[in-house]
Amino acid sequence: MSILLEDVHLTYSPGTPFSADALREINLKITPNQIVAVIGHTGSGKSTLVQVMAGLQRPSSGRVLMDDFELYKKNSDRRPLRRKVGMAFQYPEHQLFEETVEKELSFGLQKQGRSIDEVHLQIRKAMGFTQLTEDMLGRSPFELSGGQMRRLAIASVIAMEPDYLILDEPTAGLDPAGRDEILAGLQAWQRETKKTVILVSHSMEDVAKLADQILVLANGKLLMSGSTREVFSRGAELQEVGLDVPQMTSLMLALRNKGWDIPPYAMTVEEAYQVICEYLGRVRP
Repeated sequence: MSILLEDVHLTYSPGTPFSADALREINLKITPNQIVAVIGHTGSGKSTLVQVMAGLQRPSSGRVLMDDFELYKKNSDRRPLRRKVGMAFQYPEHQLFEETVEKELSFGLQKQGRSIDEVHLQIRKAMGFTQLTEDMLGRSPFELSGGQMRRLAIASVIAMEPDYLILDEPTAGLDPAGRDEILAGLQAWQRETKKTVILVSHSMEDVAKLADQILVLANGKLLMSGSTREVFSRGAELQEVGLDVPQMTSLMLALRNKGWDIPPYAMTVEEAYQVICEYLGRVRP
């Protein structure tokens, strides 16, 4: 099981004065059972890329395969993929429409033909991961707080247990507490289900905590791809294209610029502390 993109190119408004390349020569492979972060500056093609992966945006050229099924092959029947992919767009609470929280959570499951028992089971599991409570089920989604509405929208997607969960800036606009709640729930869901999570994020701190793999886009091209540690070890290159790095990695780079012989990255405060202590132990008489 994997998502594979081969020489994917996407041009908006081709053949017009407004023609613009959104994606160029994208080649990548996403393997299962991991959290993949997509990062890049504004306009780099992040949202377009995940929409192509989800089967929502046909590329101008190239191939997109999901579990060996070619998504955009002419006359292909993509209905079997509906259970494989779940996507929450940026500000997914804008997609809420049902009368009650329970109806919102059950809508997609009922469309899949799940039994009543399955619907109830999946709703409770999704609520557990997103910290929604039983007393909310009979309420209107529009009576909830902004953070609760966001969690409800995400719960509606994960309730269907897609093999690939794609999220475009799932914590955009939330306060730190709300952001941490959602990310902790997503991480717990991924660890339990062993599914693949693909998320667009502008927060390097969140990416450092969660991601197993990072895809870096710049001007529609895949600038780099690798494990979280591999990508953030190239922090200077990321900064050159206008991207932040985690605070501890930024500290490591600043110390290296002052002549310290230390690695160019650290993911956590504890790791940075250990690196600094080891270095000082070497250089002090």
